[in-house]
Amino acid sequence: MLPLKIVVIGGGAAGFFGAIACAEINPHAQIILLEASRQPLAKVRISGGGRCNVTHACFEPAGLVQNYPRGGKALQGAFTRFQAKDTVTWFALHGVPLKTEADGRMFPITDSSETVVNCLMNAAKAAGIEIWTAAAVVSVKRLLSNQFEIILKSGEIIKCDRLLLATGSNPVGYKVAQEFGHQIQSPVPSLFTFNIVDQHLRALAGISVNPVRLRLSVAEKSQLEQTGPLLITHWGLSGPAVLKLSAWGARFLHESRYQATLSINWLPDLQQEQVRQKILAVKTEWANKAIALHRGVDLPHRLWQYLIARVGITLEERWAGLSNKTLNRLVQELTQGEHLISGKGVFKEEFVTCGGINLKEVNFKTMESKLVPDLYFAGEILDIDGITGGFNFQSAWTTAYLAGNAMGTS
Repeated sequence: MLPLKIVVIGGGAAGFFGAIACAEINPHAQIILLEASRQPLAKVRISGGGRCNVTHACFEPAGLVQNYPRGGKALQGAFTRFQAKDTVTWFALHGVPLKTEADGRMFPITDSSETVVNCLMNAAKAAGIEIWTAAAVVSVKRLLSNQFEIILKSGEIIKCDRLLLATGSNPVGYKVAQEFGHQIQSPVPSLFTFNIVDQHLRALAGISVNPVRLRLSVAEKSQLEQTGPLLITHWGLSGPAVLKLSAWGARFLHESRYQATLSINWLPDLQQEQVRQKILAVKTEWANKAIALHRGVDLPHRLWQYLIARVGITLEERWAGLSNKTLNRLVQELTQGEHLISGKGVFKEEFVTCGGINLKEVNFKTMESKLVPDLYFAGEILDIDGITGGFNFQSAWTTAYLAGNAMGTS
């Protein structure tokens, strides 16, 4: 009997992990991995600021799925078969121990993504996987023999028994899937920063506050909230709280052309009335002092000066002269200050889209297409995306592992 011939299209995290999982369960399978560019695993190499945020220290499937704006329900069963704990074990067994940071993100102890890249490359080579680079796919069709025929840009033709599409957000993967009858949820950006046209705010670039509570209102119909660290940048706002909001609001924001209202509570650990009492206490204690220099709340000095200016308080004004009306506006600004979002920036460490293969058309036990036998999917080509923190890599490892195991089982 001839060995199974398997082709993986896409040389990213999901493609490599799927190919390796397949080879490990079926050492006799002939596996070819096709990567369109000259350098595989390019995204892994630059992810996490060059450190590679491999996964997140959340080891309960029910908790893990809460971090996926799209795809969480479908992943629930998948995570009972391969989850973050299994990722940690797999990398440790392959010579890459991981460490956990305070916020739950997990990185290789070397703090270098090259460690992860080398691990995947070495595991693939040790398993006898053929890695073809600069091997762009032009088309795929199903033959009467039930094999797949893959035509490369070079003119080369490859035939295989089973095919894994792990092409990320590359249009080629969507095109092939559509030609096989799959529906594609149109891809839109998922992790991004907020542009805010306010020169005075942008002048505070580099200031971070943790925690803040953000409320996003898009076209007056959807309200989303996130609490966490916020970073002021040269173009507006970034940081984990903003990135999480951008993921949960990805579709709404795309539809509204990234025009929305953001409400910021700079003091989320206090009730509004507690903030008012703090301000009144400062007013009494420092009556003859300048408001700009004696803030009474735990915020960076330059940010405080920006916030009081927004309610019309000058640098010279003293606490004694603060009217009740202005005091109320200041409390409002500290707890519900509104800013207009007028576009999105890029979050360079992650290139995540929401959208992709309709999940109802995929068997999440095996990642096999429900429409085309022996066609499998893994990674970002699926309509799955996670918030920042290692969750997108985890869905790639999980879906690729399941696909690889299923493909290799004859």
